[in-house]
Formats: sequence, structure tokens, C-alpha cells
Amino acid sequence: MRLSRLYTEQPLLPGAIIELDGDQAHYLGKVLRAKPGQQFALFNANSGEYIAEVMGVSKRSVQLQLADAQERVAETLLPTHIGLGLSRGERMDYAIQKATELGVSVLSPLFTEHSEVKLSHERADKRVAHWHKVAISAAEQCGRCTVPVINNPLSISDWLAQVPPGQGFLLDHTGEAGFTGACPEQIHLLIGPEGGISPEEKSAALRQGFTPVRLGPRILRTETAPVVALTAIQLQWGDL
Repeated sequence: MRLSRLYTEQPLLPGAIIELDGDQAHYLGKVLRAKPGQQFALFNANSGEYIAEVMGVSKRSVQLQLADAQERVAETLLPTHIGLGLSRGERMDYAIQKATELGVSVLSPLFTEHSEVKLSHERADKRVAHWHKVAISAAEQCGRCTVPVINNPLSISDWLAQVPPGQGFLLDHTGEAGFTGACPEQIHLLIGPEGGISPEEKSAALRQGFTPVRLGPRILRTETAPVVALTAIQLQWGDL
């Protein structure tokens, strides 16, 4: 039987007692109705994954004792960083969820010329916290121990300036078909919002050494493009 997996930032060691509170305690106690003796899996990138047995359940917390570490082979060896134009609500959530399942390392939300989403600093902080929870939930489901980094939103020009020349791909329906050639040390994908990127933004990406790539004859939605692109990359250079 497959155990439910829970992410925690607490250090994990064999025999340690871990106390979960807040949303996680509510999920275990109220949703899953955890009882003493029941087993779950706790994980994080630093410690790996451990089987954990419930020792006690209260209204506000759940105590679990860790057993031995479990071997996990769900992480990809292919580092990928997506720069994704900001899109509305569920579209952004879907893109982050599926990118996590497909092994993305870092995702940077981007302010672009055609982005319809405008965020104040306060709203941006709340959205990043929400997106981090989406990524955690996806990692729990897909078997990863590493949760992708979700950066604070930044301008497309600032993001492009951070990409080493020759390590970027621009999703562009007028570009060359498919991912070819030698695999870069780290893959950077630029994906526009619902309205795509502007000609000026495309020119800036090309000056930075980005390669335009076309994913078939159909124009993909902004939330679909990361799924198709990451699948193609994993087929070409990764673990699919």
C-alpha cells in the first residue's frame, strides 16, 4: 500500500520524534483521521524520506516517530529553470503543479509586456507562498523529495540577464522544431503569458543567446507549454 507523503522542513533522523502542527496536523488528524500506529512518509531535500509512525494525535498537533530512511529515485539529474510569464489564477497553479511533477528545478514568474497580472509587493509575497504550497503538494504526490524553488516575480529583462549565454530556449511557434544538439549544463526555458512575448522581448532573448524552439504545428496555451516542453526535454536528455 502506498503511504501518504508529507513535506516538512524539520531535520529528519532515524528514531527522531517529529511534531506536526497547523495545516499538516489538520490534514492528518481531521482529513486522513490518523491514529497511533498508522504510518506515513515524511521528506525534504536535505534529509531524504523516512517512514514515520504516528505516536499521538491531539487537536492541534500530531507526533510521529521516524524509522529508517527510504531510498528515492524520483529526482531528475537534468537541472531546468523556467521563466514563465505571469498568468491568471488556475493557469499559473496548473503550470507549477505539472512542472514540479516533470522535475523542474526552479521556476521564476515573469512580468512581461503582455502579462495581464499586476502584483503589488504584498500580493506578490502571498502569491509566491501559495505557489510554494502548490509545488509542495505536487512533490508529495509525485514522489520527489526536492521541492522546486519558486522565485519572486521579476521583469523578463532582469531574468534574461541572469541566464548564461547559450543555455536558454525560447518557446516560439516560428522557431526550429524540437530540442537538439548537446545538452546545456542547465536548461533555461522562456515561456510567455497568455498573449505571448513581444517582438522586443523576443529580440532581447535572442541577443542573450536563446534558441527559438517550436513544439509542433499547434500553438499551445501558456499552462500547457511547460508540460510539453519539459516532457520533450526529458525525452531528449533526461529520464523518460
